[in-house]
Amino acid sequence: MKIRTFILAGSILTGSVLFAGSYLAVSRAFDVAVTTQARESAEATARTTFVAMYELMSTGWSRAQAERFVARTREANAGQGAVVQIYRGPRVEAQYGAIEQPPLDGELQQVLASGQSFHRVSDERIRLLYPLQAERKCLGCHDGVSAGDTLGVIEVRQDLTGALAGLRGGFLAQTAWWLLPAGFLTLLGVFLVNRRVGRALEGVEAKVAEVNAVADLRKLEFPREESGFEEIHRILSAVEELVQRLRAVAVDKDMLTFEIGLLEKFVITSEIIRDWHEYVNHLVRDINKVMPAHLLFSLFQIDDELFDLEIFWFHPPNAAARSQVERHIREILGKHPRFSAYTHFNINHHVAEADAAEVAMDEETLALHVKSFFVDTPKIGGIVGVGVHANELEDETRHLVLDSVLSTLLNVVGSVKAIYKYTRDLEYYATRDPLTDLFNQRVFWEMLGYEIGRAKRHDCSFGLLLIDLDNFKLVNDHYDHVTGDRFLQMLARTVHGVLRGGDILARYGGDEFVVILPEAELPQVSEVAHRILHAVRDMVLDGPDGTPIRATASIGMAVFPDHATEAKDLFLFADNMMYRAKAEGKERVAIPSNEDVVEVFRDISNKSVLILNAIEQRKLVPHFQPILDVRNNTVAAYEVLCRMQLEGRILRADEFVEIAEKMGVIHRLDCLIIESALGQLRDAGHDGLMFLNLSPRALVLNEFAKSVRRVVADSGVDPSRIVFEITERDTVKNLSLVQRFLNDLKFDGFKLAIDDFGSGFSSFHYLRHFPVDFLKVEGDFVMNILQSPRDRAFVQSMQSLAQELGIQVVAEFVENAEVLDELRRMGVDLAQGYYIGRPEPKILRGAWSPAGEPVLA
Repeated sequence: MKIRTFILAGSILTGSVLFAGSYLAVSRAFDVAVTTQARESAEATARTTFVAMYELMSTGWSRAQAERFVARTREANAGQGAVVQIYRGPRVEAQYGAIEQPPLDGELQQVLASGQSFHRVSDERIRLLYPLQAERKCLGCHDGVSAGDTLGVIEVRQDLTGALAGLRGGFLAQTAWWLLPAGFLTLLGVFLVNRRVGRALEGVEAKVAEVNAVADLRKLEFPREESGFEEIHRILSAVEELVQRLRAVAVDKDMLTFEIGLLEKFVITSEIIRDWHEYVNHLVRDINKVMPAHLLFSLFQIDDELFDLEIFWFHPPNAAARSQVERHIREILGKHPRFSAYTHFNINHHVAEADAAEVAMDEETLALHVKSFFVDTPKIGGIVGVGVHANELEDETRHLVLDSVLSTLLNVVGSVKAIYKYTRDLEYYATRDPLTDLFNQRVFWEMLGYEIGRAKRHDCSFGLLLIDLDNFKLVNDHYDHVTGDRFLQMLARTVHGVLRGGDILARYGGDEFVVILPEAELPQVSEVAHRILHAVRDMVLDGPDGTPIRATASIGMAVFPDHATEAKDLFLFADNMMYRAKAEGKERVAIPSNEDVVEVFRDISNKSVLILNAIEQRKLVPHFQPILDVRNNTVAAYEVLCRMQLEGRILRADEFVEIAEKMGVIHRLDCLIIESALGQLRDAGHDGLMFLNLSPRALVLNEFAKSVRRVVADSGVDPSRIVFEITERDTVKNLSLVQRFLNDLKFDGFKLAIDDFGSGFSSFHYLRHFPVDFLKVEGDFVMNILQSPRDRAFVQSMQSLAQELGIQVVAEFVENAEVLDELRRMGVDLAQGYYIGRPEPKILRGAWSPAGEPVLA
């Protein structure tokens, strides 16, 4: 209902009620007055009639006189609207006889009996009954009557309708003249009230219509003079107070949508990583959709003393704006205790909208509108802070939302930059040894194959050197692994320093190094080998206690095509020559003769025969190395390592696997070791996981998959407890076949692990194509996490990557309690190494102690 309708209806209703009430009150007053007057008049008429009757009776009137008196009395009062009737009582009738009169009703009989007068008013008519009581002077004419006896009743009846109607009509006639002006005044009042209220409401509606965002609430005010009425002003004041409270809690929908949208950007693709600068430019564009922000800056820690400052502009800045922003950010960092000591920054500027007009700003505006967010320690990708220049910082709620946006950006930008940085590093270290920065084993084999092809095309020869340090284990045992790592780094620099410009140096593993010498004959190869031998002999490293540390090397050599024409054969030949150098007293170069070629390959041939016999006679001995659940210090799994009994001694896998692969019997060897290991697993009652190594060359054989399924089915072991490990080596060359084989195994319930993850970039191809359950991190990274921030960062990034993909991580080469504690802090799931337990021919069961001594079953 509209206010004007309500006021008009209320006024009409109020006026009607007032008029009706007044009329009823006046009418009631008229009724009372007229009735009272009529009753008094009736009483006077009755008394007058009684007095007249008495005077006549005292003269001794006759019956005829009495009847004439009654008739004349009735006629005299009829002109005044009254009817008078005299009733003769029973005693008088008994003495003088009855007269013509109406029958006595109950009220008459009551008055005759009580002697009390009675009056009644009903339907605007009055009836008065007046008793005729005997006095002493009446006793002379009435026998047997005492004074006070009721001899009769005088009835006076009067109709008041005419009198009351006249009075009411007069009242209405007198009041009718002011009803018209009263109605006009009522309508005028309604119009004026409606006009003032309407104006106030229109003003409120217009101002509310201008509110399209939370920032517009600041403009919503209602001046007192616009409200029109005190009551409306109070309402609008309450609305203003509500608006003030809303300003403190309300957030723009666009701002919240943008903040939620940031979470979606955690789905980071390879394109985002590759073009991460453009990715952040998109974020700047998104920010400017919800609030004006000239720039976003991020600070990354590269190392302990160097920072990358990336500044992303929405529009291109002029030279003054650039220098102002750089200077202001330096001032912010100078006031922060974390960065006050650092002065050098790599500063890079990026522009999201390069075609827009240049940005210019003064110092005061810049200082007022920069919001920054920093952390004391890099948590993601080395990022330590972000900041934004925006115009919304005076709004407390938007300020809080902006804090949330900045902390989210810290994670988003940090994650992108981290993955970008680590991807580049992993791409680099896929070909490099992280300790010595030399080529790794994988690249060595690629280079060796490439050099063989080149030598065949150009009909030339080249040399291969295999360098092994003598008694290097004593350095690690006497000092520590950090000192041993420093010694290996010095060795790499020393050997590289005596090589020719085109020679290729690689770390094969541990303390073994290999050198490819392109376009070299036996004399040149021998000369380089002796230069290396003397350089290593002269190399001195100061130990932690200041004592000099020295070492010597044994070097084996081979020349293509004199000693072999295949990469594996050439390497085996150099390896045999290196062992010959050690057998002859170490610290020497074993230079092969023609007889050595025959002898070495005869040895390889003999070893091949012995391996075949060992397989036929099942002389394979599985060894079990425990894998620890880092969270609860319990043995969760065992890795099966293949060992072979040959001529009374136990051979490690690296001493016969390559020969078995070359002979084409590796799949038989794998099946036999799996069968033996699962048998022991069943007999020992181990209910955890079992990690089994698979040769890449065996994976591509169709019969191998059938053999594996048969062996597992015969053992009765649940496939879900078996984890097959694969390494890189030759796998990528047959990716489709391996993928099909592993998907079949996964479908059967088996699990899959990638061994030595991080040693080659092909591991990432495995993550994309294979259904991986476990990542076994390359042990070289794990060993140095306490000494090398870079290696620790690699392990942490692998852990984070695996966690995102729902994959468990196994850290290898855990050799002391400190490394294990650090892995636990990093959130690594499983650990394996000599500190956890060495490979043993029996399954170790029971509790695991921190000393690394599992309890035998």
